[in-house]
Amino acid sequence: MIKVRGARANNLAGISLDIPKRRLSVFTGVSGSGKSSLVFGTIAAESQRLINETYSAFVQSFMPNLPRPDADGLHNLSAAIVIDQERMGANSRSTVGTATDAYAMLRILFSRLGEPHVGTSGAFSFNVPEGMCPRCEGLGEVSQIDVDQLVDRRLSLNEGAVTIPNFAVGNWYWEVLVSSGFYDPDKKLADFTDQEWHDLLRKETVKVKVGNHNITYEGLIPKITRMWLVKERDALQGHVRAFVDRAVVFAECPDCGGTRLSAAALSSKIQGRNIAECAALQITDLAKFVRGIEAESVGPLLDNLRGLLDSLVEIGLGYLSLDRPSATLSGGEAQRVKMVRHLGSSLTDVTYVFDEPTAGLHPHDIRRMNDLLLRLRDKGNTVLVVEHKPEVIAIADHVVDLGPGAGGDGGHVTFSGDVPGLRASTTLTGRYLEHRVRLRERPRQPRGHIAVEGADLHNLRDIDVEVPLGVLTVVTGVAGSGKSSLVHGYLAGRDGVVVADQSPIRGSRRSNPATYTGLLGPMRTAFAKANGVKAALFSANSAGACPKCKGIGLIYTDLAMMAGVASVCEECEGRRYTPEVLTYTLRGKNISEVLEMSVAEAHGFFPAGQAHAILGRLADVGLGYLRLGQPLNTLSGGERQRLKLAIHMAEKAATYILDEPTTGLHMADVDKLLALLDRLVDDGNSVVVIEHHQAVMAHADWLIDLGPGGGHDGGRVVFTGTPAALVAEADTLTAQHLREYVDRD
Repeated sequence: MIKVRGARANNLAGISLDIPKRRLSVFTGVSGSGKSSLVFGTIAAESQRLINETYSAFVQSFMPNLPRPDADGLHNLSAAIVIDQERMGANSRSTVGTATDAYAMLRILFSRLGEPHVGTSGAFSFNVPEGMCPRCEGLGEVSQIDVDQLVDRRLSLNEGAVTIPNFAVGNWYWEVLVSSGFYDPDKKLADFTDQEWHDLLRKETVKVKVGNHNITYEGLIPKITRMWLVKERDALQGHVRAFVDRAVVFAECPDCGGTRLSAAALSSKIQGRNIAECAALQITDLAKFVRGIEAESVGPLLDNLRGLLDSLVEIGLGYLSLDRPSATLSGGEAQRVKMVRHLGSSLTDVTYVFDEPTAGLHPHDIRRMNDLLLRLRDKGNTVLVVEHKPEVIAIADHVVDLGPGAGGDGGHVTFSGDVPGLRASTTLTGRYLEHRVRLRERPRQPRGHIAVEGADLHNLRDIDVEVPLGVLTVVTGVAGSGKSSLVHGYLAGRDGVVVADQSPIRGSRRSNPATYTGLLGPMRTAFAKANGVKAALFSANSAGACPKCKGIGLIYTDLAMMAGVASVCEECEGRRYTPEVLTYTLRGKNISEVLEMSVAEAHGFFPAGQAHAILGRLADVGLGYLRLGQPLNTLSGGERQRLKLAIHMAEKAATYILDEPTTGLHMADVDKLLALLDRLVDDGNSVVVIEHHQAVMAHADWLIDLGPGGGHDGGRVVFTGTPAALVAEADTLTAQHLREYVDRD
């Protein structure tokens, strides 16, 4: 047994429980009940912290700093491997092939069997000089800079001809240009000679004298390349990122045709295909191709590669290709790619921790995911899964239900035992295990439609479809069938269309639900009015901020070779404000205490006005348990989506697009979501939802089902009509599962 004693992370109420090892345990409960705090913030965090402490200080400097979890004791832990839904980073050199080691195996295969023989496996790698295309350096695309986005030719340097951020007249970078002596700063750029243009734009690094200082001069293009273009795009912020997006055009590399590889690597073939062509194949097709290769000299390698490719197909990723950039995968796809890496591992007695592994999966694929979870368990591992889907709960050896509510109303173990025991219990999860939503008997009638014609983005097969307006439309289909390509590619971006998805919310360490939703404005105004002082005092980014931590509440310390440490500010004790500001109160509470409130508490605290309206929308989307001052980077993808939806609900929108809004929702909360969607439609809006949850499908007015499979087996409209018609007439995978769901009603 893993023994947890007195766990108090976040809202956990000092809970103690035993979790069986080498079993599959599922943790359930409403959003905000404490599941992640127990599994990730306590058990996994302590396991990883203890392992990290065994490494040298130098190695630890490259690892995340994990604080000791707030618990009296944790016993009998084993090494924990967390397989979450975090995107796999924006590294442009990472692909599905490199992330799973499938491409490494393919490289060895071509180095042994490829004709003509061109070298070792490194000769087929786009990440080392030996194999990369020299023109694009293994990126597959080249950047071209639009000079007219850098300068205004009609002006001189003294008149502000350089339009690059941080190069304004009087700025240090501008000073270096005008003092270099390579051109006349009063001369219009349009009158520059070829040599002057070269010196301004492309001159390599040289030393020049500016006043009494010797400084380094380089042309604008090499300078901005060095400063910004070598960085990942997502690392750039604000006006710099906007400038790069505007000034830099990326095009397919003309030398390698986007394959990233050298001419030598592309010349070597097996059965008529080079390695780039193999990497571009859909994984289901690549698996067939590899099965057709017979070579005793690489027999074990072929067996391993076939097993890995078959696992990718089995887990529902057969529609991907090995050259697909990792950064383009959804959270669910990224989690399944990470999972495949562990299926063939020789490690046993490991604790695998999953965060909603069925996110983004059609009911057809959930059964395959269940099989993989059981396979991990049967190898002798402990598998801990945070999950809401009844299909996953049903296969658990042990269930821990947390609640009874969210936030301050949660954090207690309401049930711990087997599935029959949960089903017989009176907990919310136990009551909802067999809950079913009935088919909508009288679908609402559309007021018109949006016509999509000849849609051929990604795997879409030149399809025509009409999306009805004024109703709830649900777009379904297995993973990779083309749902996102259709909805995001052809509906998003139109006038009056609002998209609320699960993508990360941009913001600093200071960002929280109060700042992001605009709630802090009326809060500050209310405090200022009640105390007769200026509103800026109640902003942690302005006059009222604690001077030591600058209003963050934490002090971040860089320990050089050791990992950085975040500690609570001793001066304000994490309250973010000066002592003076905290003396001002509103109905007995200071600003820090209000920011510690949950949305539900604050909704009662602000009984009217703009603050009450904003908090009401947050409660409507199921975020009543969120703290107003909770950092945005701690929110899950589903919480981020619902936060965006709450903001957009204040707008005058015509059409809402939601991408899997049930992600992270307990079965009881799905009913609340359906009521919210109904309200949006009844208020005169159109709602289009990409969704796999059968309850949402059954509740729809209209269904658009794509398929029949994923990748090149998908991209077709296999059904459009009402849910009742789908259940009665259709023979698609969605129809089969919705029919089974309804039959059990």
